[in-house]
Amino acid sequence: MGGGPFYAGRALRALGRRGVVMTKCAEDDRRTLLTPLVCLGLPVLWRESSSTAAFEIDYDGEERNMRVDALGPEWTVEEARDWVAHGIDGAAWVQVAALRRGEFSPEALAELARGRRVLLDGQGLVRPPATGPLEADADYDAAVLEHVSVLKLSELEAGLIAGGVEEEALRSLGVPEIVVTLGSRGAAVLDRDGLEHVPGRPVEPAGDPTGAGDAFGAAYMAARSDGNGPAGAARRAAGLVADLLAGRLR
Repeated sequence: MGGGPFYAGRALRALGRRGVVMTKCAEDDRRTLLTPLVCLGLPVLWRESSSTAAFEIDYDGEERNMRVDALGPEWTVEEARDWVAHGIDGAAWVQVAALRRGEFSPEALAELARGRRVLLDGQGLVRPPATGPLEADADYDAAVLEHVSVLKLSELEAGLIAGGVEEEALRSLGVPEIVVTLGSRGAAVLDRDGLEHVPGRPVEPAGDPTGAGDAFGAAYMAARSDGNGPAGAARRAAGLVADLLAGRLR
């Protein structure tokens, strides 16, 4: 699951919230990758896998260029029923931070969604399972969305899989709640009542934006679990990300 567990976990720590971090990586990478997670102070559940996701990111302003050096493992239905299910027993929400297409099958997501609400990061829909310079596309299986309660997308991802950030385009995905992050411009939030724009909070100078989407997802999920509506949750999440980027929170 790459950097998703760390940045989501950092957001939960900043909020003073409980949570369980679950991840997989190769044994050779265990110490390097798990130590920062454990230092967050959250419970970490780990299983060995045959590979570890590896990638490089460069930014040009808010534009991101990414190179995939190695693909991470698939999360199987059997795992979702076994150690993952035990790890999230009693949880009402699960954030799935897939890094590439195929990491979570529709069946695995269905298992995670049993008695829970799943927030899925849309980056896992548009990233093909291939190494080299990332060339995002929309060749995903729509069945993966059937058990998703909240879909978090970047503006690029929304353009690829829905054709834009307009209400009609987003509703075509069939997910009851969609949040499109717009960088410094805030977010667009779709629920049953319609589409609402939530303004962002400019940060000058802004820190490294890597992981901002993962942090936003965790903060949004926490706010929704507190009873906030989608727009209110997006405001709280945007505020947390702004504070993290400005260095006001660690």
